[in-house]
Amino acid sequence: MSELPVVANPRFDFSADVPPVDELGAVHFVAIGGSGMSGVARMYLDRGVTVTGSDRADSATLRELEAEGARVYVGHDAAHVEGADTVIVSSAVPETNPELAAARAAGLRVLHRAQGIAALLHGRDAVAVAGANGKTTTSAMTTVALQAAGADPGYVVGAPLAGSGTNAAPGGPRSPVVVEADESDGSFLVYRPLVGVVTNVQPDHLDFWGDYAAVERGYAAFAATIRPGGLLVTNADDPGAARLAERARDLGTRVVTWGTGASDVILSDARTEGMTAAATLTFTRRLGEVDEGATAELSLPVPGLHNLENGTAALLAAVAGLGMPLAPVLEGLAAFPGAGRRFERVGEAGGVEVVDDYAHNAPKVTAVVQAARSAAAGRRLVVAFQPHLFSRTRDFAQGFAAGLVRADVLLLLPVYGARETQEDFPEVSSRMLADLVRGSGYDVDVHLARDLASAPAQLRDLVRPGDLVVTVGAGDVTTVGPQLLRLLGEERA
Repeated sequence: MSELPVVANPRFDFSADVPPVDELGAVHFVAIGGSGMSGVARMYLDRGVTVTGSDRADSATLRELEAEGARVYVGHDAAHVEGADTVIVSSAVPETNPELAAARAAGLRVLHRAQGIAALLHGRDAVAVAGANGKTTTSAMTTVALQAAGADPGYVVGAPLAGSGTNAAPGGPRSPVVVEADESDGSFLVYRPLVGVVTNVQPDHLDFWGDYAAVERGYAAFAATIRPGGLLVTNADDPGAARLAERARDLGTRVVTWGTGASDVILSDARTEGMTAAATLTFTRRLGEVDEGATAELSLPVPGLHNLENGTAALLAAVAGLGMPLAPVLEGLAAFPGAGRRFERVGEAGGVEVVDDYAHNAPKVTAVVQAARSAAAGRRLVVAFQPHLFSRTRDFAQGFAAGLVRADVLLLLPVYGARETQEDFPEVSSRMLADLVRGSGYDVDVHLARDLASAPAQLRDLVRPGDLVVTVGAGDVTTVGPQLLRLLGEERA
């Protein structure tokens, strides 16, 4: 362990042990109405914990939590933490928040959301899924695979599962728990999983990590948190993940890899037909109950090679990591209902089909556009892309453009700044991407949207019957698809 890098977050000590949930006392959640925090709060309520929480605006989620037994507040006020023993926040909550400041001043236990999840894992086997791309889908697929195998897993993932409508559930009291492990702030180090899955190791969230070398050190530290006797499942095709596998083996961790080349499970004959994908898996060593040399057909109701890789990772976590039988795992993946904003079908109107996806870094955008190109099956592909963060747009403009050139029609929305402002990046805009795509030599009809509000009408004027439209980005571009369908429906009426 002395050889491993220290991953420092200035606000939270992710190397510290976290008490079990039953020792946290009364718990207050700051920003309890968010999709991530509300799911954890529900799991605490299920455990009988006294839960309070606040959010800046009222919402249906707050009312639902209130009906389930939480005391909720609209607005943030130092008085809201009175009576709490533990306060849970995310990295998005600033130290200046009055509730967090009051908790610090009073010496209350303050936990990051990830530490709040870790408190639920005592006495249970965890599967922690990390990676720059694919971790939400892989976490959701792992959950569905374990459900099909009869494991009744708990789960905390980054988007609602289409089958349940929620992104978190407690599962059985001794069943495994699937956790999406976020690398963006180093919080993926808290879970101490039995099975760690790393879909890929790529340069992202450099505002936290600084450079790619630090990213790789962070993933090495994540792999070192796997419990003794546990398993690292990772991608032999990804150079960073391959280096991680080699380093983990050197430190004595059991490793299983997948890939299209030399690996423990080889994907071959990958194919996409419409909104489905399939591949042959060949096992080059015995894994769980599956003999060396065995083959299996992996079928998924979502398109793209990247989803076949996600499905293989989920299968290996279940079969090689937790000892589940192969047949029901394959059946569960074949019926995978999907996850919110992961190539999620929004609807159809006027002969135009609309899909929405959360992709926001260059490899994700490339994978989604490639999958959409296959799913379009001869139809025109119209992509509406909203870049996320000015720094990411600046740093990876060439990569974004390389992925977007597969579209027939491209509408670029203004950059969604999130925590960044245009004033700090005056030279960065969506026009950078437009110029790169136009200069690529590909025949792409490129347009710029003035703002979010005008994008649906602009898309309406660009599309024609038979088109596949994909809205892409981590910001509020997700609102564009439903509005486009409404406009097309009105037009048809």
